[in-house]
Amino acid sequence: MSTKDNLQPVASALAGTRLCPWESGPAVIELQELLNAHGFRLKVDGDFGEKTAAAVATYQRQHGLRIDTIVGVQTWAALKTTVQPGCRSLRLGHTGADVFELQWLLQICGYDLQRDGIFSEQTKQALIAFQQRHKLQDLGWVDPITWRVLRGGSLPLPTPPDQKRPPGSW
Repeated sequence: MSTKDNLQPVASALAGTRLCPWESGPAVIELQELLNAHGFRLKVDGDFGEKTAAAVATYQRQHGLRIDTIVGVQTWAALKTTVQPGCRSLRLGHTGADVFELQWLLQICGYDLQRDGIFSEQTKQALIAFQQRHKLQDLGWVDPITWRVLRGGSLPLPTPPDQKRPPGSW
């Protein structure tokens, strides 16, 4: 069975760097984005501080995981398999079930790319081509408007200029 035929992301798409409170960097940013996609309201600053640790502990409790505030294999896998597509912006390097869904939607639209749950350069190039074809800003990352169009929705209508001003401000 080829990767395109798999019904779930490859194991490496669900992995992540082991993180502990006090750490910082890009992996913490992805953690904070995933936690926000699960309903938490964290500042995405790359700092695994007190608020991020509390959110991790709450998430672990809610999902029957060991409550230790350490983001290891099981916590990463849970975060990445339960994230709903469209709940976070996706960019190069992101991994998870939402990336897997993105790749599937791009395949349906005719783009030839590997469906593995890893936002690779190949996924980025297919996404840019999709954004250009649909006259979207070719960002190379997935924003809410791109998610909408990928799912077959239309672009939001622009607000007429005369409706942007509050009444009486002419």
